Amino acid sequence: MKVIGDAGVPAGAVFDTLELMNDPSLAERGIMQTIQHPTMGAVKMPGWPVRFDGAPPRVKPSPLLGEHNAEVLSGWLGMSPQEIEALCKDGIV
Repeated sequence: MKVIGDAGVPAGAVFDTLELMNDPSLAERGIMQTIQHPTMGAVKMPGWPVRFDGAPPRVKPSPLLGEHNAEVLSGWLGMSPQEIEALCKDGIV
């Protein structure tokens, strides 16, 4: 890449997944971030490369299966806590 670049040809390296995950410049710029997943522990993953106020946005883990059931059932469907509890007892939720 250096030889070609020095010759005036625009060029860039093409990294595989492992090289990207371990690239120090991506970590320094906050593109590769380590998150704490509730079941997996520390997980390294790419963040969003766009900057807001010069800082990379923080990445957070996606919700676990059913993590927000009560919020959805009560907020969107207007179900009471008793109705949600009954669904849980019956194995529906």
